[in-house]
Amino acid sequence: MNVLVLNAGSSSLKFQLMNTKTREVFTKGNCERIGLTDGIFGHVEGDGEKVKEIVDFPDHGTAIRKVIELINEHGFEMEAFGHRIVQGGWHFEDSALVDDEVLAKIYEVAPLAPLHNYAEAGVIEHCRETYPELPNVAVFDTSFHMGMPPAAYTYALPTEVREKLHIRKYGAHGTSHRYVSARCAELMGKPIEELKLISCHMGNGSSICAIDGGKSVDTSMGFTPLVGLPMGTRCGDLDPGVMQFIMNKYGMNIDEMLNVLNKKSGVLGVSGVSSDFRDLETAADEGNERARLALDMFDYWVAKVVGSYAAAMNGVDAIIFTAGVGENSGTTRAGICKYLGYLGCEIDPEPNKKRGEDICISTADSKVKLFVIPTNEELVIARDTRDIVNG
Repeated sequence: MNVLVLNAGSSSLKFQLMNTKTREVFTKGNCERIGLTDGIFGHVEGDGEKVKEIVDFPDHGTAIRKVIELINEHGFEMEAFGHRIVQGGWHFEDSALVDDEVLAKIYEVAPLAPLHNYAEAGVIEHCRETYPELPNVAVFDTSFHMGMPPAAYTYALPTEVREKLHIRKYGAHGTSHRYVSARCAELMGKPIEELKLISCHMGNGSSICAIDGGKSVDTSMGFTPLVGLPMGTRCGDLDPGVMQFIMNKYGMNIDEMLNVLNKKSGVLGVSGVSSDFRDLETAADEGNERARLALDMFDYWVAKVVGSYAAAMNGVDAIIFTAGVGENSGTTRAGICKYLGYLGCEIDPEPNKKRGEDICISTADSKVKLFVIPTNEELVIARDTRDIVNG
């Protein structure tokens, strides 16, 4: 089946047309700066040729029309749309064929991920209106985490408040954690049901997931993607009293405070340099102490969460590094692993120099295996779409 996988952000639309049987990617790319001036339409042809155009994208509808125009120009066949949806809330424990009820529920939980769900739902609406004969499937980042035990997902708030407002840990990056854990089991040559794995999805947004027997049993993001690790611009875990203190000192309202926590904090706020880990590594090498502190904090937090998840699962067989930073920064991987000697983790410096490929980076005698596995969320979405459409 040829599935057009769509991943809408607040000002972007990533796409990939894939055959689920052969895994051939006919074309892929990104519509950037949607709703802004000088939009960028970048795409890669099947032969690897990269093309970049300046296109005005006043809205996501314009972007999806441009994508489908490209597909039609090349004569590629589309049989279904697969949509990455960040937040499924309390409604979805699995991917779902989109009908009016499913779409309404995606809008209902959109306040939990406003930068993504509204855009994603809008793209679904456009696809349904323009191609009513083609099925749409929603694949939720949160679904993978819905089976967590209550002790892991419950917040210590009054029960009547939690239950009425559906407040719990929802997590994120579930599609990525799901892919790399299954791929890790393949590389280890063992059934995933027999493995205890910790997946470290590290990019501008980062989360860690404890995966026991193929199921998520805990994850570092929570009710929203704001908590957990310090990220590119997000603060991660924070004493709520700090918010009250800052708001009182500077006369901020809650929206202004959340803007600081979401967009001006994290490694950007600590370093004052950038939210890009490549920039931070360069600055740290040049002697910038704030950049060094930001990197050290990130390594420390990842290692601390990994340790807590090893405790939660009463052991760990392998630790996986994935996403932009996890796949490409040997420095960050080494910085994290220096804390993990007590688990028997021994990193091999030579394979750790490589980037962007499936590779074991632990020594032969390491008690816990260490892997770099590039994530492939699009493949998971395409396969879910095929399976649901085919019943």
